[in-house]
Amino acid sequence: MHSLARRALNTSAIPRDLASVTFRDHAGEFPERVGLDDSATEAVWRSVEALYRTGVHPGLQLSLRYRGEPVLHRAIGHARGNGPRDPASLSGVPMTTDTPVCFFSASKAVTALLIHLLCEQGLVNLMDPVSYYCPEFGRNGKRTITVHQILSHRGGIPAIPRETPIDVLWDRDEVWRLLCAARPVEVDGAKVAYHAITGGFVLQRVLEKVTGDSIENYLDRYLRRPMGMKWFTYGIAPEHLPELASNYATGPTPRFPVSWVVNRALGGDIRTVEKVTNDPRFQEAVIPAGNLCGTAEEMGRFFQMMLNGGVWNGRRICSELTIRRAIQQFGSLQLDRTMLVPMRFSAGMMLGGNPVGLWGPKSRYAFGHVGLINKLCWADPARDISVSLLNTGFPIVGHHLPALARFVYTVCNQFPVLPESQRRLLAA
Repeated sequence: MHSLARRALNTSAIPRDLASVTFRDHAGEFPERVGLDDSATEAVWRSVEALYRTGVHPGLQLSLRYRGEPVLHRAIGHARGNGPRDPASLSGVPMTTDTPVCFFSASKAVTALLIHLLCEQGLVNLMDPVSYYCPEFGRNGKRTITVHQILSHRGGIPAIPRETPIDVLWDRDEVWRLLCAARPVEVDGAKVAYHAITGGFVLQRVLEKVTGDSIENYLDRYLRRPMGMKWFTYGIAPEHLPELASNYATGPTPRFPVSWVVNRALGGDIRTVEKVTNDPRFQEAVIPAGNLCGTAEEMGRFFQMMLNGGVWNGRRICSELTIRRAIQQFGSLQLDRTMLVPMRFSAGMMLGGNPVGLWGPKSRYAFGHVGLINKLCWADPARDISVSLLNTGFPIVGHHLPALARFVYTVCNQFPVLPESQRRLLAA
């Protein structure tokens, strides 16, 4: 891409030889174990390379499992450096499959499963009002809002007040005070309005009230350590900050009405989001709806565990019933009043659809979560795949969208829906 075009589109420089910026974990790819032809994995990887060539993502990671086996485990680009506005003198740090990346809103899927684990343990009932566990939340008309409504983005508190200083995000007590003082836009759960940040703080407070422990420790005890994760923490320890991938606002600057939707959903313009998410205070904080950090392989591992009915490497993490409850659709396809797009939600997951949905064609049974629009993490029981595509750019509307859509469609085409009889056998 010519330098003038790059400046106009706000993109990174892309080398002619992509092999020079590609990292492949050969020891982490086993397509032969499931009799998978190389043509399938290479077709998917070519679609990732095409997305990288758009220049909106300085770095990407991909992890894809098929029938439980890792068949793609690769990275391309840079974890830091080579951003659109980075000086040429800044040396780029290569992206590898071990580089921790912020999952942003894909964190919600993990936080949601923690709440479902509380249900399994008999500590919480999703149909109970939040105020049953945290009475102070019931102020100003929120007394009847249930835990389930918060999980399914029907809690009526989609955003914190617009004038709130950004520093509040890493002050859990002040955030909680604001949420308790907030007046809901509705309380009957009839309307979907994506809770970008607020819901996570509410769920955190409920979890910590009923367990008497922090959400970080609960995650560590029931998910992170049992599944052998290296990262997979809310925020990242100060000593590991240099290893965390940087975030970049790329692509054309959003204009009205898109900019209005972005501000409504994220609470600020895209450049502000870039500044905040690269702030060490954000990176070290605990923000359950938006700053879990880890690798594509770790998030793929999480969704594979869900695909396995709650089992990882022969160890039961949670019951199969807990997984079923976490992915069960709640309500019908409905216009989300925050993002202004049609969505299907469970109590914590974004769901696919037929004939086409968020996770591609014939994805009625797929479940997962998007992170800051571009990170795609999902599992599809009908195809027996778990997929995690992480990236470091967050373009909103731009020339990358066809490539992003082609990636999803390529995955679906190369891993078609299994025959009904075969799906039953796998489920057994």
